[in-house]
Amino acid sequence: MTMTPASGPAGPDAVTDHRATLRLSRLLKRLVADHDGEPLGRLSDVIVRLRGADYPLVTGLVAAVGSGRKVFVPAEQVSDLEADPLRLSSAKLDLRRFERRDGEVLLRADVLGHRLIDVANARLVRAADLELARDNGGWALAGVDTRHRPRRLLGLLGPEAEPANVQFRDWHDFEWLIGHAGSALLRGPFARVRRLKPAQIADLLEEASKEEESEILGRVHADPELEADVFEELDEEQATRLLGARTDPEIAAVLSRMRADDAADAIGELPQSRRQPVLDLLPAGQRAKVLTLMGYNPASAGGLMAVDYVTAPTMATVAEALEKIRQAAAVQPEALTSVHAVDADGGLRGVAHLVKLLQSPPSAALIEVSDTDPVRVGADTDVMDVAVLMTDYNLITIPVVDSERRLLGVITVDDVLEVTLPEDWRRREAAEPPDARYGDEW
Repeated sequence: MTMTPASGPAGPDAVTDHRATLRLSRLLKRLVADHDGEPLGRLSDVIVRLRGADYPLVTGLVAAVGSGRKVFVPAEQVSDLEADPLRLSSAKLDLRRFERRDGEVLLRADVLGHRLIDVANARLVRAADLELARDNGGWALAGVDTRHRPRRLLGLLGPEAEPANVQFRDWHDFEWLIGHAGSALLRGPFARVRRLKPAQIADLLEEASKEEESEILGRVHADPELEADVFEELDEEQATRLLGARTDPEIAAVLSRMRADDAADAIGELPQSRRQPVLDLLPAGQRAKVLTLMGYNPASAGGLMAVDYVTAPTMATVAEALEKIRQAAAVQPEALTSVHAVDADGGLRGVAHLVKLLQSPPSAALIEVSDTDPVRVGADTDVMDVAVLMTDYNLITIPVVDSERRLLGVITVDDVLEVTLPEDWRRREAAEPPDARYGDEW
C-alpha cells in the first residue's frame, strides 16, 4: 500500500493530496455517543495495530465512560471517525475494562508527546501531533509533526488554538520508542534502526533516557555485529555502564566482536573482579590480542594501536599485496589504506599506500613501490606526539615498531582523533541538519 500524509504545505519531506486526514489532537476528548446520540463518554486514545512495513491500522478507540472507566470500542463500531460527536453504529458497547494486546500501540499514551527516532536525520524528536489518513475504507497512522508546540496546544483547546501550517512528515521516516515489549517484538529485529550508522546509534544512546536507551539497545542486540560496532563508538563511561549491567558471558559475546584495542579498553574499565572472568570467556585469538594491548600504557602508542593490519613479504608482487587487502575482511577499513612490507623476522622494511599500489604495475615487487624509510613510532611514544607526527606528514596510519623495527601494530587516524579531541566532543552541537526546521523540542 502506498499512502502519504496530506496536511500542511508541500515540502521536501511531505506530499500533499486530497485524501481525507485527521489530526490526533483534534480527535482526543471528542464526545462519544450511542447510536441515538446519547453521550456515553469521551475519546481517551486511538489504537493502531502494527502490520510490518505498512502504515499502522486503526483498529479501535479507548473511551472513558462513567466515572472514567476505560473501555474498548472497535473501529468498525464507529460510524464516522470524522464526526463530532463520534457516534456508535450499534446499540451494544462492551463495558469491560480495556486491556492492551500485543501488537497494539496507543497513539496518545505511547506516541503523542513522546520521543521518536528521526531516522532520516539520526536524532531524537518529540511527536507534537499525529496524522491519520483513510486507508481502504479504514484509517491508518500516516504522518507525524515534530515541531515545537506550546504545551497549551496539547491541552486540546480546539482547532482554533492550533497553528494553521502544521507540517506532517511520513510516518516511515520515524521509529517509535513505545516501551511495550509485546508490541516491540512484532516490529522486526531492529526495524528502521538498521538504516543508521553505528556512530549515529551511539549518539542516540548518549542522548536517550534510561528507558529509551534500553529499547534502542534491545533493537540493536538482534544484530551482534552491529551491537559490537555501536559499543566501539560509545564513550568509555557509557560503554562501561552498559556493559557492567550485563553478565560475564554477555560482555564477552560483545567484546569478542569488537576491535581488539577497543575490547582492551572496555575490559580495562571493568571492575577488577570481573576482568579475568570476562577474559577467560573470550575466544583464544581475541584474548591473546587483548592481553597484548593491555600490557601497554593506554596513553601511549602501544595502548592506542590496533594489532590487525596487512603485511606482505618484501618481494611479493603488487597484485599479491592488493589481494591481501581484498581478503582482509576483518580488518578495520582505515587500516587497509596501506600494506606493510616485512622481512622473514617480521621487521618493517617499507610501507606502500593503497593509492600507490593501484597506480603501480601488478607485477612490480612490493618493496619497489614502498617508502623504505616510513614514519614510525615506538610503543611508548606519547599519543600527542603521535598526533603531531600524523599531522605533519598527513598520515592516515602510522606503524608501531619495537627497538629492532619489528612491526607491533598500526595506529589509525580515527583513533588519534578520538583521544586528542576534547572529552565532550560528542555532545557539542553539530551543524544544523537539512530538516532541522521541524524542531525537536517539546
